[in-house]
Amino acid sequence: MARHGKKYLTALKSIESRPYALTEAIETLKKVRYERFDATFELSVDLNIDPRQANQLVRGTVSLPHGTGRSVRVLALVAPDKEKDALNAGADYAGLDEYIPKIEQGWLDFDAVVCTPDVMPKVARLGKILGPRGLMPNPKSGTVTPDITRAIKELKAGKIEIRNDKTGVVHLPIGKASFDTQKLRENAIEALKAIESLRPAGVKGTYILSAYISTTMSPAILLDRNRL
Repeated sequence: MARHGKKYLTALKSIESRPYALTEAIETLKKVRYERFDATFELSVDLNIDPRQANQLVRGTVSLPHGTGRSVRVLALVAPDKEKDALNAGADYAGLDEYIPKIEQGWLDFDAVVCTPDVMPKVARLGKILGPRGLMPNPKSGTVTPDITRAIKELKAGKIEIRNDKTGVVHLPIGKASFDTQKLRENAIEALKAIESLRPAGVKGTYILSAYISTTMSPAILLDRNRL
C-alpha cells in the first residue's frame, strides 16, 4: 500500500468524500495544493470500454483553448527539402537519416514526433522504441501528415493526444496551477467534449463511468458527472 506524507494527508482531509462540480473541484485543489512548483492539473476519465478489443480503443486529439502551459519539444522527421519548413514552424529538431540512428541509440530528448507520409517506411523501424512511450507518429493523432507546418504549430499551441491506457482510463493534462479557474474549467470541458466525441460505436450504456481531477501531487477529486 502506498504511503503518503503529512502534507498529502492534510490536503486529503480538506476534500469531502462526495462528487464535486468542476469549478468547485478546481478551486478546492488550488486551496489545498502544496507543491512548490507550478503543478500540472490532470483529468482522469474512466471509460466503459474493453481495451482488449480493437474496436473499443479511444484515440484522437484535442486542442485545448488555453494550452497545457508546458513547452513541447517537437522532433520533425522529414526529408531534407522539408527541414526548413519544419524549423520555421517551430520544430526543435528537424531531419531524418541523422535522427533515426540517434533514437535507436537511446536519444529521446523530445516530447512529440511528427513526420510526413513519404518517410514512414523509414520511421516505422522506430515503432518498438517510440510506441511504448506514446511518441510514435500516427495519422489518427495528426502526427503523420503532409501538412507538417500545421501539425507542428498545433502541438506547440497545446494540441494533445487522447489515448486510453490498458485499464480503459484516459489521462490528460489540462493546464497549470498558475492558470485561473476559468481557463482550467474551459480546458477541462473541451477535453471532456473531445473524449465524448470519440465514443466507440460498440460501447453500450454509460460511456464515462467517472472522472477525477488532481494536481501533480494532490489527492484526486471525483467530479459530478451530472454537472459536467
